Amino acid sequence: MKIKTKLRLGFGFLFVMVLFFGSISLFYLNEISGSAKVILKDNYKTLKFTGAMRTLLDEHDLPLTPVVQQDFEQQLQGEEKNITEVGEGTAVKALKQAYQEMTATGVAAVVQQTALRNVRAQLRTIEDVNMKAIVRKNDAAQASVSKATLYLVFAASISFLILFSFIVNFPGFVANPLQEFTEAIREISKKNYKQRLEFHNNDEFSELAAAFNGMALQLNKWENSNLAELKSEKLRIEAIIEQMDDAIIGLNDKQDVLFINKVAAQLISLSPAQVVGQNAADLQKKNELLNRILNGQGKDQNLKIYANEKESHFQLESREIVIPNFEDQENNVIFASGKSAGKVYILKNITEFKELDQAKTNFIATVSHELKTPLSSIKMSLKLLKDERVGDMNKEQKELVEHINEDSDRLLKITSELLDLAQVETGNLQLNFVKSDPKQIVDYAIDSVKLQAEQKQIHLELVSKNSLPKVNADVEKTAWVLINFLSNALRYSPEKSKLVIQVLEKNSEVEFSVRDFGKGIEEQYQQRLFDRYFQVPTDGNNKSGSGLGLAISKDFIEAEQGRIWVESALGEGSRFCFALPVAG
Repeated sequence: MKIKTKLRLGFGFLFVMVLFFGSISLFYLNEISGSAKVILKDNYKTLKFTGAMRTLLDEHDLPLTPVVQQDFEQQLQGEEKNITEVGEGTAVKALKQAYQEMTATGVAAVVQQTALRNVRAQLRTIEDVNMKAIVRKNDAAQASVSKATLYLVFAASISFLILFSFIVNFPGFVANPLQEFTEAIREISKKNYKQRLEFHNNDEFSELAAAFNGMALQLNKWENSNLAELKSEKLRIEAIIEQMDDAIIGLNDKQDVLFINKVAAQLISLSPAQVVGQNAADLQKKNELLNRILNGQGKDQNLKIYANEKESHFQLESREIVIPNFEDQENNVIFASGKSAGKVYILKNITEFKELDQAKTNFIATVSHELKTPLSSIKMSLKLLKDERVGDMNKEQKELVEHINEDSDRLLKITSELLDLAQVETGNLQLNFVKSDPKQIVDYAIDSVKLQAEQKQIHLELVSKNSLPKVNADVEKTAWVLINFLSNALRYSPEKSKLVIQVLEKNSEVEFSVRDFGKGIEEQYQQRLFDRYFQVPTDGNNKSGSGLGLAISKDFIEAEQGRIWVESALGEGSRFCFALPVAG
């Protein structure tokens, strides 16, 4: 039976019960009403007739006038037509006979008085008969009311019990199957694909249960068919991870350790059995190295770890694992996720590269240092050649000497930058921190490039307040950074333009900036400007230097706990900035 049919039958049953109770109530109410009408109709008329006749006799003396007689006879005729009770007919006949004797012509007064008393007696008899009838019928009506009330109470009780049972049980026809479906769906959500529903009724719930069982069967088949494959893939992935030279630690979304390979276990001095399945937050409290790994902010964090009986260097990478969308083409099902499944930490052993980089740095430092001596000698020789006391040179010789001098200056600058870079990379950078006036640093830098600016007719405009807070910095290194900014700006600025040097206090920092009005730098190159050996591609006219100036500037400023950045747009020029914290 369909659910719709069940609902119709249920509500139809309610309608029938209401109709049944209403019919019984209407029947007994009609019966009570009928009894009341009988009492009021017949007996009331008789009492009305007798009362009217008694009134005529009381208000008029004998002999009665023709008008009074006519009224009396009219009431008597009405009573004759309304005889309803036993004994009432005999009394009416006696009344009529006594009346005729009372109103007969030529009857003595004594006879009339006797007949009058007889008439009154008969009227009392008729009234008494009707009054008794009224009492009797009233008792019968009361009994009928009591009976009707009893039947109504009984019918109401039966109806209440039936309806109460219906209200209690009927919703179960719908609610109970829905509850079973809810519990079954919960089991499916727990991956219990063996859950089944059994409904033997021929209704929609049975059809839905059949569809549900079919779905659970397919899910169970899919789970079983992929289980072996998933286990095989898991073992293969675990084997690959175990054989990797990099240390790998995997966590799930609850920060429990899912896997750790042999290299990682050796580094943190714990066996995989002690780690896998444990919460990482609890483990890192007991293991300092694990704490450093898990608390590494961002990517490419370099860690120095004593491993394999020597100091080793590792590069830490952390990657969020996000569950991708999965499509089952066979069953045309798409599972959309996008949720985080955990995190993987990878420690790449870069000791060999670090050693090579150290060797490179030492080589650069050695070569740069060795080059400075012959370069200084060349500079001295050039200075002597320019002295007229040694001898005069012709025009071509002077041009050659000037070119040699420019190349020597360039080589000296490159070797100085390489030496500075070597100091930074080896950690031997020596900074002389003093509380310095920012204006003094700027003046020193401007004086250093003033001649170069005059040669290109470039105006240097300084925007600064007279009173600025002091900064805790190395004056020479900080001025070198500002000079580097100014030199680059002069190199790439057209003649007869200007540079704006600005120094201001902002958010507990002193900000230094150099703005030029050249062609600007493309956005794709701005992120790499402070990388070592990087130079912005140009048309070839202005390309010079080693590409180390901005990288060394970044190292100097960051060593002073400052910030360095660039703002540029094509056609609007560039603004190179660095900020140092105000001295406490």
